[in-house]
Amino acid sequence: MEIFYHSKFIKIFKKLNKELQLLILERENIFKINIYDLRLKTHKLHGHFIGYLSFSINYKYRVIFNFEENGKDVKFYIIGTHDIYE
Repeated sequence: MEIFYHSKFIKIFKKLNKELQLLILERENIFKINIYDLRLKTHKLHGHFIGYLSFSINYKYRVIFNFEENGKDVKFYIIGTHDIYE
């Protein structure tokens, strides 16, 4: 599996503090091993984000992603709090 990054994801990531950036990278490593690892709380989204999934970085932050057309690669679209669902 290869992970691609939307420009919005990269822009937000660069603005986060180093501690949160390191936590995101740790979660990404878990994600690479098992997308559905229980620590990530991966789940499908509904409504405006139908077709996307989300996984938790910590209690506050999450990443929204989806599978690429080939079905094995993923694209990380955005990092944020629950406000990104609105």
